[in-house]
Amino acid sequence: MNLILLFPEDDLAPGYVRLTGRRMQHLLAVQRASEGDRLRVGRANGAIGSGEITRITASSIELRVALSEPPPPALPVRLVLALPRPKMLKRVLISAVSMGVKQIHLVNSYRVEKSYWGSPLLTPEKLAEPVILSLEQACDTVLPVIRQHPLFKPFVEDELPALVEGSLPLVAHPGGEQDCPAAVAEPVTLAIGPEGGFIPYEIDKLRECGFRPFHFGPRILRVETAVPALLSRFMKE
Repeated sequence: MNLILLFPEDDLAPGYVRLTGRRMQHLLAVQRASEGDRLRVGRANGAIGSGEITRITASSIELRVALSEPPPPALPVRLVLALPRPKMLKRVLISAVSMGVKQIHLVNSYRVEKSYWGSPLLTPEKLAEPVILSLEQACDTVLPVIRQHPLFKPFVEDELPALVEGSLPLVAHPGGEQDCPAAVAEPVTLAIGPEGGFIPYEIDKLRECGFRPFHFGPRILRVETAVPALLSRFMKE
């Protein structure tokens, strides 16, 4: 935990917060925190700063906090991702959010198992767990927007054209016409299909929205490998 993420329910008084549960246990068991220690903290969707532990009890840790630094800049990539296996999704989200992605659209595809959409791991509470862990790791505070689109065609026809405005739409696809671009100077909307890629019909619908298919070499990568590998191409040095 490189940063303690603070939420409104943590507020004790102006400039003071109280931590319980997982964060408290981590501070005591892993970081061996004690009164007087100073820690890196940040308010969800807000500023970053420091917190000084003022009191430790059996049930909570209290801190005096001062927040003045902005969070790190977001990665200028909007991710459109065919829903992977729900257990794999957690790992994919950790990678994407840690790297600064702030908008993720989970979409259906012919090769996506229908049962995935009914998984309890897709509830807002379960999706929040890897997101918070990722922000803590990356010293970031800005929560990403994660939307689910169980119907491919309505999403591509009715919503995607507006989403890609002002960005470079790219779709990772085995057999794509061009190599994966790098050092792109404009925001990117990046579509990544299931393992094996989108089917031809889906690629055609994405092309209608302006997407350019590209390949990432001869290997077919697992989604959890492809996502961070592709996102790294758009990170600024």
